[in-house]
Parts: sequence; structure tokens; C-alpha cells
Amino acid sequence: MDQAVLQRIEKGMAYEAARKEPPPGFPQLPKIPGGRYVASEFQALEREHLWRKAWVYAGHMDEFPVAGSFKMFTRTGSPIFLVRGRDDTVRAFYNTCQHRGGPLVKEDCGKVRSLVCGYHGWAYNFEGQLIGLRDERDFPHFDKSTHKLKQVRCERFGNWLFVSEDANAESLHDYLGPVAKHFADYEIDDLRLVESESFDVACNVKVIQDAFLEVYHLRSIHQKTVDRFLDHTGTTITLWPRGHSLMVTPNRRPDWVDPGTVGMAEIASMPDLVADNNFSYNIYPNIVTPTAKTGMPFIIFWPDGDNHTKLDVHWFAPDWGEGERDPLWQQRIENFDRILEEDTQFAPQIQASVESPGFEGIPLNYQERRIYHWHEELDRRIGIANLPNGLAVEPKLAEYVIDE
Repeated sequence: MDQAVLQRIEKGMAYEAARKEPPPGFPQLPKIPGGRYVASEFQALEREHLWRKAWVYAGHMDEFPVAGSFKMFTRTGSPIFLVRGRDDTVRAFYNTCQHRGGPLVKEDCGKVRSLVCGYHGWAYNFEGQLIGLRDERDFPHFDKSTHKLKQVRCERFGNWLFVSEDANAESLHDYLGPVAKHFADYEIDDLRLVESESFDVACNVKVIQDAFLEVYHLRSIHQKTVDRFLDHTGTTITLWPRGHSLMVTPNRRPDWVDPGTVGMAEIASMPDLVADNNFSYNIYPNIVTPTAKTGMPFIIFWPDGDNHTKLDVHWFAPDWGEGERDPLWQQRIENFDRILEEDTQFAPQIQASVESPGFEGIPLNYQERRIYHWHEELDRRIGIANLPNGLAVEPKLAEYVIDE
């Protein structure tokens, strides 16, 4: 990470801790219309322009140890699977036979020798090429080369695998921009998958994700946990292009170390400023990842209908060598899950509120500007002309977005 970036962040924390009001000239943020959280027509636009076009996390290389290893991925609403080829490349395809749409993959994950449709037995290799069809004599002049599985964009970032259903999307590396530059210091080519969990949350996806884009709530719901070691008054925020952002919150004590991580394998190349404070990234649209020297979670928010969310948590850690993971991980994950329960405790009640006549919109303060930044990017992707009347957010933060 560039030294100038680290210095800017360090100065930013000192400035935030000392300020008495928002910076001179910072705009009053208009209310975010409540209809963005409940209107079915708006959620449909999100699915079309965001979830099925953005680069989203789909897996880790540890889940594909050998050729033929596969995993289903349906979080965007489309039936997609990833499979490792004999060339060790992981590719993604729609789980759709080119005959009559039968599935090639019937389980969530596993290993196969080839991809065979369960409906009529058409067979494909791991590159998606049709290599066999039953009763071929009844398909005269049939060109198998024109009936490949439809491929989905799939690219690697370290050991992480991302997919995009947008054939015209920019490369993943270009999409990540400053995020990729920061993560170059985190040894992501060597991070291993520790564990994955999934939770159901009874609210619109934006209701719960908003809570992870600010620390304004720490003193209210994390009094006995996070607020004891993080000082939200010193939080500095960086807004990046394409909706990405970074929130850095200083530890209350510069020498504080999570006692539950002492002795665990560490990311040796992580800068001290990152290791000694809470760097929390939002990889647009739906990943929040607070980094730490001993590893990090991807906290990922997926819409599950208009008023429910699937919240996935994937933990990654430096390579621990042969054998089982460090036993300290079990307690660390349990501690995190308790914090997660604090963050999600009010979600159903908030959802009921946003659906009620008592809710008109969200007035955000300076500390909550990452939420506004997220919504501005969503409107850019949907297109202002496509937005329903009264549901757009007024662009306000362009001059605060930097590409470092």
C-alpha cells in the first residue's frame, strides 16, 4: 500500500477525532426515499441492473481441489455452477443443458468425471463443449460445436473467485480498482478458506447492509462488545469509484490486540496501521470485510426476495500448514457470531417500519455517508431515466470520491 495513502488515513483519524462539526462545505444529504427499500418495481430494477451484472463473490479455490470439483451458485437468482477443468482453470456456466434445459449439476457441490444432463444424457467436458449425445443418429447434420454450455464470466482475485453475468463487464481487476491495490499487501494468494456460514435475516437486503457501512450505532447495540475497543469518533472514510469504500476506525488503545487471536498465523506483509486499527472495506455491491493480521471474513449480503436477506460469512486465514486449522478459530467465529446477532437484532422490526405509513425516508449524517455513496452508485447502474418517480437519490458526493 502506498505510504502516502497510509499517511492520509492516519491524519484522517486524528482530524475526525478532533473535529467539532462536519468538514466545511460538506453537503446536507437529502433523505433516501423509503420506497427504495420496499417498492417491488425498484427491487426488480436492482436485480436486472445490479445483481446480475456486478462482479460478485462465488467461491474460493479451496473448494475446487481437483479437476471435476464443482459448486452450485444461485445467489443472483440464476442457476450457475463453477467447475475446475483439467487445465486447473475454474470456469462458470449456466446449469442449463443446450438441449431442453435440464440440469448438468444436481447437488450443491462435489466431484464429477464429466458433465451429464440428467434429462436426456447429453454430455459436456469441463470447458463446456458438447462431447456426446444419446442416439446421435437421430440428429443428422447436427453440429455439436455450436451447442456449448453458456459460459458466465469468472475471474480470480487471489484465491477468491468472482462471477458476473454481464458479458461486457470490465475485468475484475479493473473493477476492483483501489481495493486491489490495498489487498496486494494482504497475501491473498495464500489465504485459505476456514469456514462458511449462512444466516436468514427478515428484512430487505439494503436494510441490513446499511448497518455494516457505518459505526454510528456502536454505542447503542455493541456496548459490551465492539464499542469497548473501537473509538467511532475517529473513524475516517474513503469513497472510491464504482461504489467501493473503506472505513477505518481506530482502536481505543493503540496497543490493543484481540486476546483470542494471540498465537494464530499472521499476514506478515500487512502494514502496521492496518493491523493496529479496524480497516473495513465495502467491495461493491455486497461484501463487507474487516481485515485483521490473523485473517478476515467476507460478510456478504444477498437479496432473497424483496424483504428477506441471505447473509453469508466466509472466513479466510493465512496458510496454517498441514493438519487441522488452529483450534482458536472456533472461539473466534463464535465471538463474531454474537456480534452479528447484535447487528441483526432489530432487522425484522426495521423492515416492518419501512413498510409502514410511518416511514418516509432516511436522513443520513456525515458519519453515514458510505450508505449514500452506495445508493448513488446503484442509481448510476440502473440509469436515472429508468428510476421510478420519486425514488432517485440526488447526487451529492462526487467531489469526495477519490481514485487512489
